[in-house]
Amino acid sequence: SPPQGYYTRRGGIGESGDFVTSPEISQVFGELIGIWYVSEWIATGKPKAFQLVELGPGRGTLTDDILRVFNQLASLLSKCDVSIHLVEVSPKLSKIQALMLTGGKVQSNPEDKSAYMKGVSETGIPISWYRDIQDVPPGYSFYLAHEFFDALPIHKFQKTEKGWREVLVDIDPDVPDQLRFVLSPSSTPATENFIQPEERRDHVEVCPEAGVIIQRLACRIEKDGGAALVADYGHDGTKTDTFRGFRNHKLHDVLKAPGTADLTADVDFSYLRKMTQGRTATLGPIKQREFLKNMGIDLRLQVLLQNSRDTATREQLLHSYDMLMNPKKMGDRFNFFALLPHHRLADPDKNHKPESKSPLPPVAGFGELLLK
Repeated sequence: SPPQGYYTRRGGIGESGDFVTSPEISQVFGELIGIWYVSEWIATGKPKAFQLVELGPGRGTLTDDILRVFNQLASLLSKCDVSIHLVEVSPKLSKIQALMLTGGKVQSNPEDKSAYMKGVSETGIPISWYRDIQDVPPGYSFYLAHEFFDALPIHKFQKTEKGWREVLVDIDPDVPDQLRFVLSPSSTPATENFIQPEERRDHVEVCPEAGVIIQRLACRIEKDGGAALVADYGHDGTKTDTFRGFRNHKLHDVLKAPGTADLTADVDFSYLRKMTQGRTATLGPIKQREFLKNMGIDLRLQVLLQNSRDTATREQLLHSYDMLMNPKKMGDRFNFFALLPHHRLADPDKNHKPESKSPLPPVAGFGELLLK
């Protein structure tokens, strides 16, 4: 909602806001994701250009960390034309991103139908802003969705003796200005369309918008190449009621003061996998601590600890490492999930071509057994 929506009005990320994300906790998180994209770029033969497309970039911290990695590997990427494309609907957040990534040096683009704003990073990489993923130009692209899908709206369904019923929001007749959950008196179009016949749970959350976006990503990757990396709270089709609100870093009643709290629901990765419709291969979900360990977070931490001069910095590094890796904190709650072209994971032995090249390198961060 442009006038009343949480992200358009408030969007409270960070210590002073309503919730903290991994990039805000440690620069290492973004650096390892930057390395993941570079390793995929190398594995697919170093194409002459790639677009990095981030969906819902928050304050721009993650893109900023990734750009630093690209700059550190400038000699490796020197012959590659890199550009950044941010999909952001919030005017407030896009201003914060522009300040972080370009120092605020951006041009509005009202006559351009696709990008509404353009700028250049301090390291000379062009950055464009869009309201919709469909506006991003086609081409070999790496997509990033970090804590994006969990913020999209969901439908909730409850299994009853009379069959599936949708959970709806109603005004409470007993308490003025108060909202309540009710069950639909009969089946709704959403019930007919979104409940799978093989569903075994008695309560289900479905995010159709996530399905549409995953389909678009899968189509683009199938056609133009690249990869998508999704990092989010989630499960593989096992959880039921996960819809919750956050305000000032505390749980908040989702029906109280709409538009003032962050609303979130765990991502159902089994649904995302199904919605790719086989257009791409998928990897994961794999727990955040496993992904980051596979990406070399322990080694990176050791280097930073050795280079840090004071105790406060060392303590901060260890604290942020614990936040990201501890199973009780973010380590097990967050998952990584990837979309890749089928040929990226093809087994050359199956083709029986004597001239076929050596096996493709494994996908960084993911154990090879997680291919589905």
